Amino acid sequence: MKVDIRVPVGLPIPDTADFIARCEAAGFNGVGVHDHQHSGRDVYLTLALAAQRTSRLTLYPATSNPVTRHAMVLASLAHSLEEIAPERVRLTVAPGYLAVGSIGRPRATVASMRRAVLAIRSLLRGESVEFNGVATRLRNRSDRPTPVFMTAAGPRMVELAGEVADGALLLVGLHPKAVEAARRRLAAGAARSGRSLENFRTIFITPTTVSQDGAEARRFPQQRFRPDQPYLKYPSDSNLFWLREAGIDLADDFVPEDIPDEQAHRICDALGLFGTPEECLERLKRARDESGIDHVFIFPTHTLEGGYDMPSHEVEVFGNTVIPGLAPLT
Repeated sequence: MKVDIRVPVGLPIPDTADFIARCEAAGFNGVGVHDHQHSGRDVYLTLALAAQRTSRLTLYPATSNPVTRHAMVLASLAHSLEEIAPERVRLTVAPGYLAVGSIGRPRATVASMRRAVLAIRSLLRGESVEFNGVATRLRNRSDRPTPVFMTAAGPRMVELAGEVADGALLLVGLHPKAVEAARRRLAAGAARSGRSLENFRTIFITPTTVSQDGAEARRFPQQRFRPDQPYLKYPSDSNLFWLREAGIDLADDFVPEDIPDEQAHRICDALGLFGTPEECLERLKRARDESGIDHVFIFPTHTLEGGYDMPSHEVEVFGNTVIPGLAPLT
């Protein structure tokens, strides 16, 4: 099983690049760095410097959007990183959340996401694309086009990923029923465009709280991302959709503090990794065995205020316990 991790630009860019090198040393397969222009630190500059300080990691934004960055700009940035770190780059695109909200714009629609992803993939293949009546193409491109993934949480976005993208980061949880429902959505999207998912890569975004106090870690559903938003509605209400697919039916207007402990534990088991290092390792093994999940993106849980805290604890725990425990027996 491959394990990636989300890293914020929570330190000056040279220090963040050093931190990403620590992720490589800990055994992670990839690192995704948030694309928040309001942080005052650019993700693509960060990834470029990290590429110079690593040799194996797959590097990508987690996640860019076509609202704050035009499709042509994203294609150019992806190819630029590809020149620096050949075959170690992927581009991920989503409707946007904090980055879009910070400039007072709405998230990208399904239709605009379709146009953006198709345009980016065409540009990276060297094809001409028309924007506002003007045909244009990338002057330089790689023999191997950078793969374009969609980060998808809602069911319509999951279908769209199957229709237009090279792969997907799915925020649907780890429960076998939710995973199967998401795969059906991917297949429906692929059928709509008449293509196969044979070479389509799926990575499962895995909310993670790892602690020696497992019971405390599993209080996640009873807490809030910010005062007006429960964790279970971050980044959207789509978490409730996938929990219902898993057989856990929460009312749309649920109050997180009122969720009983037993139900909170069931929610945690369905959504991600919540518990001691050993419990998180066993949950990943079960996800691999039950659903054939072979690639996860660890997303350390955080509040709005703590969104730029570096995941030092998670890197240590996964490097010492979880990743070695997932290695095949020799």
